[in-house]
Amino acid sequence: MNCRSLFRFLSPSLAIDLGTANTLVYLHGRGVIVDEPSIVALRNPGREVVAVGAEARNMIGRTPGSLTAIRPLRNGVIADFAATELLLGRLMEKANGRSRLVRPRVVIGVPSEVTAVEREAVIEAASRAGAAEVRLVEQAVATALGAGLPITEASGSMVVDIGGGTTDVAVLSLSGIVYSHSLRTAGDAMDAAIIQHVRRKHGLLIGERTAETIKLEVGSAHPLDRPLHITVKGRDLVNGLPRAVDIQDEEIRQALAECLSPILQSIRAALECVPPELSGDIIERGITLTGGCALLRNLDRRIRQETGLPVAIAESPLASVVLGTGRMLEDAQFLRRAVLN
Repeated sequence: MNCRSLFRFLSPSLAIDLGTANTLVYLHGRGVIVDEPSIVALRNPGREVVAVGAEARNMIGRTPGSLTAIRPLRNGVIADFAATELLLGRLMEKANGRSRLVRPRVVIGVPSEVTAVEREAVIEAASRAGAAEVRLVEQAVATALGAGLPITEASGSMVVDIGGGTTDVAVLSLSGIVYSHSLRTAGDAMDAAIIQHVRRKHGLLIGERTAETIKLEVGSAHPLDRPLHITVKGRDLVNGLPRAVDIQDEEIRQALAECLSPILQSIRAALECVPPELSGDIIERGITLTGGCALLRNLDRRIRQETGLPVAIAESPLASVVLGTGRMLEDAQFLRRAVLN
């Protein structure tokens, strides 16, 4: 075995879910070993990395003028190339045991409707971050695998992945995608809707982290059995002073309705487009929800009401993409068929 072959043999294999909200890394043979917010804190000028992940997330809205905490991915694609490279480099280094001698081979899931330019940006960012080899796979296939759906069988499986930046709706059969659609309406859009609602109704300015907390604490897609409320602190838009208001679950549900509408429309469109034979399979198996927003209260009930189909939440909705990509690492033959590049 020559030196090049030896280094390739020793190179660790990583599966990465490069998400708008969180980045997860799966190490071949060990499972998910990194799960961090997709956030980078930089020192100005010079863009020196101060922190990444959870540490950087705690800095959002609290940094002095010399520091900037940014989210380098928006709507499922790279918005800040340099910051994405820095994020990937730090997280890959963490997953690789800080070894710089052997560069890892990397497989990354990407949304089904990203452009060729956006795909190349992901490949280049990972390569510059230290990957020896980069392969891309369709996120819908990885999600379905990670959710435990039998996509290799000659029957239809439907998955709806609602992440931070995008929602992917897909129907799969025989290891391939029969129908897929990606829309850039997901968790971030919900947070923005909450910020606007609190601004309009209560005259209070809040940040992204507070909006996300509201969504997690009292957000819902369908009326709750027991009403919820939360006390929210922010800045009064009239006098500029700090103020607290009490917010009910019903008003947040109304604020989220505009974001949920295109997601529900996309699900209905998918059901209308699949072949009749696969429709029968979906009627029997139902729809599987993954992604962080799959945990929005009563979202499964709302989709069930809209479609009349069974709806289930994946066992590990936040990790479905990286678990599925990791399964591809374990099956070289499947991975060869699935790679996009």
